[in-house]
Amino acid sequence: MSIWGTLTGQKSSPSSSTTSSPPSSSSYASSPQPTFQPTAFDPSSAQDVSSFLGDAALSDPSQLHPLAGLNQQTLDYLSLEESALSDLPGARSALPSRGWSDDLCYGTGVTYLSALTIGGTWGMIEGLRRSPASAPPKLRLNSVLNSMTRRGPFLGNSAGVIAMVYNGINSTIGYYRGRHDSANSIAAGALSGMLFKSTKGLRPMLISGSLVAGVAGAWAVTKKTLF
Repeated sequence: MSIWGTLTGQKSSPSSSTTSSPPSSSSYASSPQPTFQPTAFDPSSAQDVSSFLGDAALSDPSQLHPLAGLNQQTLDYLSLEESALSDLPGARSALPSRGWSDDLCYGTGVTYLSALTIGGTWGMIEGLRRSPASAPPKLRLNSVLNSMTRRGPFLGNSAGVIAMVYNGINSTIGYYRGRHDSANSIAAGALSGMLFKSTKGLRPMLISGSLVAGVAGAWAVTKKTLF
């Protein structure tokens, strides 16, 4: 009993906590213990790839394709049809055309790359001629690169612009005339060359138109003869 309990007259209550005795060894003996008996492995009962890829399980290996079982008649995006070729007379040759867009893209691209190559070659020859033979290799290389970057892009850009205008005029003339022939090419070349030099005066316009018309006529004859 505590001092406060003695002064106040309170009685001490019996302790409610009881100690538990440890389980005896007989309780472990009486409880059932689980037992595990592993079975022996039988190799003959194991499954391999042939069990699910055999003839009985999958008769057609094409069924493994992701689109297997789909009706291709209902899938419109699988049936890709190429654009129809131009039906104008003279349009279907060894170099077929599907319209003005094909002529514009292919003609302009080929003309630009060809002129760029010719201009680069011209600049390389010019750079080698201008630099003295006794100059150091670095100076000769610098002279060649300067000439190539000056002549190549100039000639390529000029020819690319003329080719764009030429193909546009040629396709327009062919649309209204209803056919593609050499006359269209020569007329389109003359108009595009004159338009390219329209700000330089009458004489440069005539010279440029004659040159481009000659090149266009030569290309038309070459295409008709060889292709």
